[in-house]
Amino acid sequence: MFVRKPGDVLPSEITPESVWQSRREWMLRTGAAAAALSLPAWARAEGDALPGRASPFSVMEKQTPIKDVTTYNNYYEFGLDKSDPAANAGKLQVRPWTVKVEGEVEKPATFDIDTLLKLAPMEDRVYRLRCVEGWSMVIPWVGYSVAEVLKQVQPTSKAKYVEFVSVVQRENMPGVRSAVLDWPYVEALRIDEAMHPLTMLVFGLYGKVLPKQNGAPLRLAVPWKYGFKSAKSLVAIRLVEKQPVSSWMKAAPQEYGFYANVNPDVPHPRWSQATERRIGEDGLFTPKRKTLAFNGYADQVASLYQGMDLKANY
Repeated sequence: MFVRKPGDVLPSEITPESVWQSRREWMLRTGAAAAALSLPAWARAEGDALPGRASPFSVMEKQTPIKDVTTYNNYYEFGLDKSDPAANAGKLQVRPWTVKVEGEVEKPATFDIDTLLKLAPMEDRVYRLRCVEGWSMVIPWVGYSVAEVLKQVQPTSKAKYVEFVSVVQRENMPGVRSAVLDWPYVEALRIDEAMHPLTMLVFGLYGKVLPKQNGAPLRLAVPWKYGFKSAKSLVAIRLVEKQPVSSWMKAAPQEYGFYANVNPDVPHPRWSQATERRIGEDGLFTPKRKTLAFNGYADQVASLYQGMDLKANY
């Protein structure tokens, strides 16, 4: 069981001391963390500090080095190789930026990034990330629960699913010229999954504004599901009655299902999911880790799937 009461979690336990020290120095220079949150979004450059309070949802594990987090990525809009996003994402235009929240809601709205940055208190949450390809990371995200946004628009009784749509900038994203996926990238969750407090809207990592190759200016983090469920660079959130067909379901339905819960007992058609390679621990003889059910978050989320056959609903 990894969840602690908020008062039991020390910042030094969650984020390396060097990051917290640099954050404190920045706060002293600007006067307070609140001053940072009042900055207009256009004034926030990649790498700017983004303070967040300690979160009881964090795992107490060694974090993946920031160099690996920012240079080993899946972001197919910028290329298929793991190094392509870091090499090609510099042209992504992240200002101005708005997110439309629509569909089965009482109060549809379009939020600019400034409003979203101040909508709820930012938290530092250290989450495990498990990729369907067999590798994993531990990343300190900065953001807050998606539920904070959904509560603003008041979902109707017909809202059963939440669809997340990523940006397409054809002039800036070389990967969208390929036919590997049907663009824009679309992912979806059941509404109870989206409203779960672990489901996070991410604005930063390692105490800084989210880099472009990691999904700037905002992305999802759904830690008990495989990484492809955590859509990047969001521009629309749609609440709908019928289950959406996500991008990978459309491209390869025999390999990718709607739920994508981390399950070591359900192999991918081309490889096992029973073990994983933790990035940053890549010594030649480093043994692989055993993959945990729900990526180690079973105590928090298993009840969402009570009575379901998780092998059939992969």
